[in-house]
Amino acid sequence: MDYSIREIECFIAVAEELSFTRAARRLHLAQPPLSRHIRSLEEKIGATLVSREPRRISLTAAGSLFYEETRHVPRQLARAGEAARRCARGETARLRLGFVSAVMNDELAESFRRYRELHPEVQVMLQDLPPNDQLKAIGDGHLDGGFVGVIPPVRPAGIQFVGWHQEPLVCFLPLGHRLAGSRSISLSSLADESFVAVSHGSAPAFAAQVQGLCKTAGFRPRIILESPRAQAVALMVAAGSGIALLPLALAQFMQKSVHAIPLKGSPKITHVFACQQGKLQAPLTDLMRILRAHSLKKSRCEA
Repeated sequence: MDYSIREIECFIAVAEELSFTRAARRLHLAQPPLSRHIRSLEEKIGATLVSREPRRISLTAAGSLFYEETRHVPRQLARAGEAARRCARGETARLRLGFVSAVMNDELAESFRRYRELHPEVQVMLQDLPPNDQLKAIGDGHLDGGFVGVIPPVRPAGIQFVGWHQEPLVCFLPLGHRLAGSRSISLSSLADESFVAVSHGSAPAFAAQVQGLCKTAGFRPRIILESPRAQAVALMVAAGSGIALLPLALAQFMQKSVHAIPLKGSPKITHVFACQQGKLQAPLTDLMRILRAHSLKKSRCEA
């Protein structure tokens, strides 16, 4: 590669701004040297990347392809530099974890803070992914583990699951719903309601548990909308699209937008952590210990 990072940076700015003036301002660079960098890059590649017209510029077909291949380069270089700096500070390990939005709460954040105090050498990287995507990434070795929510009904080979937290399922209702003033709700009273739900394709275990609870209550939920993300489902409830059965933790983000009403019988879900068989070793064991301690403390407070 005989073109420079600066030339790539200039091209990306022009490709995204579609203006030499705005690109130069974004890079804190005068326009003439910016233009020279682009022309130099085109000469080195042997292709015109930017179509220059009197009142507008656009990317050529070659420019569009080059942009798609290079647009993440500055971010990757920044991550590489940060990784090197962390290594120089003694942070020599990296823990790659997935999570679903349904488990995101203050207790989880506090657990990660305590974990970092215990293991300052470990860089914790988190990715918000649906359970099925997490399990695939764990199996492929792209994630070290994941907070996948409910344990799947069919357990993938080579994956182990460890329970770390329990919480109630509650009924999310839009503001003004006829049941919004209830202290608790029986599942059977929801038989005629329109449901929005987490899709079976992204979270089959959670979807199956909700279906099973409704079946026990004597009805099959009429699901009119689905989303792979629990937070999106909660937002659809807030928009008035229907009601939903979701973990209580999500209610803290939607206190002014929905009513989260307890269900009679207090059905609960058990959150599990997944990792490759035999891989639940330090530093993962320390993280699980901290998570369980937080969960136990919360359960005592609620009791």
